[in-house]
Amino acid sequence: MKYRQLAKEQFLELHHEFAQFLATQQIDIKEWEEMKVRKPKMAEEELNIFSDVVWEDVLTKTKFLNHISENHINLFQCNSKEIIRLYVKLNNKEKSFLNEADFEWFQQNPLHNDFEYFKASKKYTNERNPELFKLIEMGAQISKGELFHTVKELIG
Repeated sequence: MKYRQLAKEQFLELHHEFAQFLATQQIDIKEWEEMKVRKPKMAEEELNIFSDVVWEDVLTKTKFLNHISENHINLFQCNSKEIIRLYVKLNNKEKSFLNEADFEWFQQNPLHNDFEYFKASKKYTNERNPELFKLIEMGAQISKGELFHTVKELIG
């Protein structure tokens, strides 16, 4: 397995797509129900294959990732050959990016002395999608890139 198996809730949301996937494997609903009982390892393998297909599709479409913690914001633009990272450090221990009011204050006062900005880029060490998956597993979330572009305009 290249990634990780989808959660039960994710399988439920992708019920229709999973049924189509099984159909491409020439497995109908009756065969699937039987497989789950009589051949649980084979059923598990089908779930794993489907999960990898879904993750691969999602990661291929991913253009931006955000990882926001108490005193740090990491914003990533995920290009095909390299990843660009914008980093914001909050130097005021009385504030937190996880606090909604403090985050709004940051957005309204981005040039305040409480913030330091850094920019870097690197080529992917291995394949792009597994590297993005690793960031997601570490807490990054897929985004549309609005915050990335806002911060990029600030730091050039």
